[in-house]
Amino acid sequence: METLEGNQIHVIKPVLPKLNTLFEYAVSEENGCWLFHPSWHMCIYKRMFESENKILTKEGVTHFLELYETKSLPFSPELSEFIVGPLMDALSESSLYSRSPGQLVGSGSPLGLKLQKFLVTYVSLLPEEVKSMCQQRGGFLLTFVQRMTSRHWCAVPILFLSEALASVPRCKVLGVEGLLALRDVVQCTMITHQILLRASAQCYLLQTAMNLLDVTQQVCWPEHTVGEAWAVTMASALREKVSLCDVSTFLMSLRQEESLGRGTILWTELCDWLRVNERYFRQSSIGGSDGLCETSLNAYVKSLVHECVQSPAWETGESCSMPDGSEARLTALMVLLAVDVEGRKAQHSEKQRTQNVLRIFLDPLLDALGKLGTNAYMPLLRTDRCLQLLVRLLHTCGPRGSRTQDDEVSALLQDFVMTASESMAQFILRRLAMNELQSIADLDRCQLYLMVFTELTNLHVKMGWKRGNPICRVISPLQNTSIQHLQESDNGQELTLGDQVQRVVSMATLAAVCEAIDQQPVLQPDSLDAGPVDRFLSAFPFNQMLQKPRCQEHSRVFEESSSSQGWGKIVAQYIHSQWVCLSFLLRRYHTLIPAPESGALEPYLPAVQMPGHTLQSALDALAILPADRVLPVFRCMKVLVPKLLTSSESLCTESFDMAWKITSSLSNTQLTFWPNFKAFVQFVFDNKVLTIAAKVKGQAYLKIKEIMYKVVEMSAIKTGVFNILISHCCRSWIVSAPSRPQRSLSGAQDYSELVLEACVFGPVFRRDQRLIQDVQAFIENLGHNCAANVVLENSKREDCYVRICAIKFLCLLDGSNIPHKLFLEDLTLKLLDKDELVSKSRTRYYENSLQHRVKNRIWQTLLVLFPRFDQHFSNGIIDKIFQAGFTNNQASIKYFIEWVIILMLHKFPRLLPKFWDCFSFGEERLKTSVCTFLSVLPHLDIIIENIPEKKPVLKQALIVTLQWCLSHNFSVRLYALVALKKVWHMCKALCVEECDAWTKVIEGSLSQAESMHGAGNAKRNWQRIQEHFFFSAFHPLKDYCLETIFHTLPRLSGVAEEEWLSLSKFVSFTDVPSDAASPWYLPQSPLSVLSPGDWAQQDAGSHPGEEEDQPEWADVQRKIIPCGLSADVDLEPGFQHRAARLGKSVSRLIVVASLIDKPTNLGGLCRTCEVFGAAALVVGSRQCASDRQFLHLSVSAEQWLPLVEVKPAQLTHYLQQKKAEGYTIIGVEQTARSSSLAHFCFPEKSLLLLGNEREGIPASLIQQLDVCVEIPQQGVIRSLNVHVSGALLIWEYTRQQLRQRATPHPECLASPRSSEVPG
Repeated sequence: METLEGNQIHVIKPVLPKLNTLFEYAVSEENGCWLFHPSWHMCIYKRMFESENKILTKEGVTHFLELYETKSLPFSPELSEFIVGPLMDALSESSLYSRSPGQLVGSGSPLGLKLQKFLVTYVSLLPEEVKSMCQQRGGFLLTFVQRMTSRHWCAVPILFLSEALASVPRCKVLGVEGLLALRDVVQCTMITHQILLRASAQCYLLQTAMNLLDVTQQVCWPEHTVGEAWAVTMASALREKVSLCDVSTFLMSLRQEESLGRGTILWTELCDWLRVNERYFRQSSIGGSDGLCETSLNAYVKSLVHECVQSPAWETGESCSMPDGSEARLTALMVLLAVDVEGRKAQHSEKQRTQNVLRIFLDPLLDALGKLGTNAYMPLLRTDRCLQLLVRLLHTCGPRGSRTQDDEVSALLQDFVMTASESMAQFILRRLAMNELQSIADLDRCQLYLMVFTELTNLHVKMGWKRGNPICRVISPLQNTSIQHLQESDNGQELTLGDQVQRVVSMATLAAVCEAIDQQPVLQPDSLDAGPVDRFLSAFPFNQMLQKPRCQEHSRVFEESSSSQGWGKIVAQYIHSQWVCLSFLLRRYHTLIPAPESGALEPYLPAVQMPGHTLQSALDALAILPADRVLPVFRCMKVLVPKLLTSSESLCTESFDMAWKITSSLSNTQLTFWPNFKAFVQFVFDNKVLTIAAKVKGQAYLKIKEIMYKVVEMSAIKTGVFNILISHCCRSWIVSAPSRPQRSLSGAQDYSELVLEACVFGPVFRRDQRLIQDVQAFIENLGHNCAANVVLENSKREDCYVRICAIKFLCLLDGSNIPHKLFLEDLTLKLLDKDELVSKSRTRYYENSLQHRVKNRIWQTLLVLFPRFDQHFSNGIIDKIFQAGFTNNQASIKYFIEWVIILMLHKFPRLLPKFWDCFSFGEERLKTSVCTFLSVLPHLDIIIENIPEKKPVLKQALIVTLQWCLSHNFSVRLYALVALKKVWHMCKALCVEECDAWTKVIEGSLSQAESMHGAGNAKRNWQRIQEHFFFSAFHPLKDYCLETIFHTLPRLSGVAEEEWLSLSKFVSFTDVPSDAASPWYLPQSPLSVLSPGDWAQQDAGSHPGEEEDQPEWADVQRKIIPCGLSADVDLEPGFQHRAARLGKSVSRLIVVASLIDKPTNLGGLCRTCEVFGAAALVVGSRQCASDRQFLHLSVSAEQWLPLVEVKPAQLTHYLQQKKAEGYTIIGVEQTARSSSLAHFCFPEKSLLLLGNEREGIPASLIQQLDVCVEIPQQGVIRSLNVHVSGALLIWEYTRQQLRQRATPHPECLASPRSSEVPG
């Protein structure tokens, strides 16, 4: 415990093995009982868990979780309480779950794995006494789960706790209370906005419920089995059996769109669990009139369907609100589960059974749906619930994963629904067209009817569209009656609330019909001739508002529907529907939009043929619509802006600006931001818009550039934004490449900055952000084993996909195509300028810093672009590449620069003279950067491969290498020797006679290098540099591929793992097609099997893991804590009383420092006085204790030491007073009669007066002293610092007092006051 007070991991870690010894001695070997109560051990762990040092907390948690890996400890209720108490509190810290150094991304949290093993082992080792095993486990696990609901958890801890619970082997220990606790934990997971993490936690909690839930029996047992408090908790674990109603309620707490998707492995496991336990569930009464008791799953589901579709007894009239849909959601879920359970039973019997069961379940629903069109008196709430159930069935039924195409249940359900489609279509037509929707509550019903209409339309298209089908027959009447209602309401008369509701319904109906026609090509007419509906919509006054209801009607708006958010929401829906219709018109008749130079004709489709007026109306709509309703307005702008950019640039620029403001304001709203942002990008960064704006180079061009950089800036805090932008642009730039190669990059050439930013994109995240990304990668690596990966669509929003998209786009470009070539050359120059700018911004930068990563990405991109360079362009950029080699770079950057130089010299040997010039600069400029150019020479055989005359090149290489072998820098000499060895080997192979005169010198130098045995690590470094991958295994030509550039080389050069881009990520990103001609990977590269290593690393003498291998250290560092101070001690009582409470030893020494000015000296003295137990420290002003420098030196000593304020002018009186109290006044000063500290004996009641830093003790105060003491000196300097002087005397006083208490010294018994007063 004393060691833990140090709070330093390097001090504490060696002590942890001692805990293992304590546990071994605390357990009896004979009977396995505790000899030493485990609470003492828990005190140590609790102290570690509560440390402010999170590294120490992690070490403590890890050590505790490893306890049961090597030893089996007896059960103790206190140990269980500690697990569900302090341990779980410690586990709530997210940073504990970070990866270990060197651990691969996506491999999972080491602490999470240890937590799994611990929980499994601990639960399995709980005692198995008579009737107690199940209860012990149930009580502990129930308390564990309930503890998870007692606080707000972050996403990461609750995920790994849920995973640990799910890993506990099946044991039936939890009842209804446990299931309720698990449901509460599910609600805790909903707090986080990390969708993948919360979805995965839900999956694990469902697995936990299936593993631990007991549905077989009801158990009540005495509460005196184990301790009173613990028994109460355990006794409540299994008092009541679980019913199917309890299970279905728990399943409803899960989000089906995130975790419980049909067709996943988890869904199959749930079906199997229901099948096995079906007969054990407690009987539950489903609220029918007959009060029928249900015991089987099928009967329970039949009752649910019957309850859902029957007419509610509490229905009061036609104006009642629509049901919230939760009952339909529950019923649909249980129907599909029950059908799939029957399917699992029928795997080895007849398949007809599934169809029969589904038919039995849905008969009441299909019967009600079949009567909708003919029974006008069917209760309204019954129709609502039937249609809600239908929609939920269709939405939930679609399987996820591999079963999507051949799912039998989906096909059966669609067939059943088709039989009632005629009735439903007629019902929808009647309700929407016959003025039956008159209240605010009916607006929600309108949305439900339109959802059913959309589902039926999709179903008919999927099953094979036929002319004259029920949907086809109602589309035209729906359009005509809706137009009729809208025209009737424009007759100038004052509208009632019912009239305005019908107006909203009619416009929403037209919008739904337009969307259905737009999305289903079979519904679109062959001719583009505008019909009455199109003409009406085109002439409709868009942004038309609704009259606000009169006072009495306005109150009804809020009384009728609790789901409505007021009249403003209704008006927004009305305007939104208008723009949905207009968006359909503009896309359908975009060819009729007139060109700017065309003459004005009488328009028969005004909204289409008057684009300027329509765009202005769109701006007005953006000003009045809420941000989550602007999507159709953006779609209209996408059609209008390209037509108007030349003639109405200011209007288009205004639309860009307003659209960006609205979109950026939604950045914290997940559900609405992404659809709106995608629509915004599609309209502002449309290829036609980019091309026209770049051609004009006006306001619009500048605004687009401004927005582009704002998007890049936003992407640093909102992951995925840049992904959408670059993906859209790259797709639009390459889509026309095969058909129009000369114009394919017309929109890209003026926006190469966007591709540049994408190539170097990737912020350095904070530690908490990296943790989230690591955990998400871990979940994604689980694949189909985690249902969340199947249910949730992978949006590819990780930052790495920005670079992948840009690289795949660049790989598709053809260097022989002139526009492509110009674009690539422009991008290359910008990359080199970017590298130079980064180098100048910071001369030295840390490994894996943002500067390092940006430069790394720049040179990776340049390597990808290199094959497209020609001789002329290479001549122009080679100087910049050489200049980059002269700068101070990290290892990975050097490798890339060297690789580029080798490839360019190999392809263009004419550049060799410029290369040799790089060695002609003075050593002062080159310093160690010459190593970059020397590293190129070992690959000289590749460079001169295509040169006919190789001997002159080899001779020049020998001259250069021999010159640098004489460098005073050891690293330079090593690189030069490696180059010399390789070049000399080539010279001998080619028999270069001109070099024979150098044979003796070169052979001697190489021989000496091979046999060097000097001091330090010279020989070892010589061996390491020869074995380094860049000189031993790397081949610049054979290893040229994307895998080497983006994964292998970064891995071998020590770049952070998040910078490694594996080929699997390139393959999985399908937004941009892959270029088959590009070298992707090499199946047999020697580099793939190498491990990272650097020959230049320091020899530390030991490895980090060696500490952990030592079982226990003989001696460890320990901080001295004389009083055992507690943080909980009250600071208010007086110092003397406080010291007595703490058992602190206080001497009778008073230190007077009123003459000292500097707070640093005062703070140090305060700390010294407190450590050695002085009675008080006298200062000139107590305000010094609030000084920052004082506090920095005192480290809280002022809280434990009395500070007495005596101003310098009051010192004479104060000293006389203390002299009267029996104190000896001792001055620390050099005087004519001062005593040496070596021979002075301090009285017990001593007052030590310290002088000023510059002037010492004034003469007036020296006369008040009883004695002056000086410190013997051996040096030249006249005096010591006042704090040091005081500390020496304080220690000498303390030493003498301690010695006197042990053996009183006779010389120290008499006071020296009379004999040693200075004259």
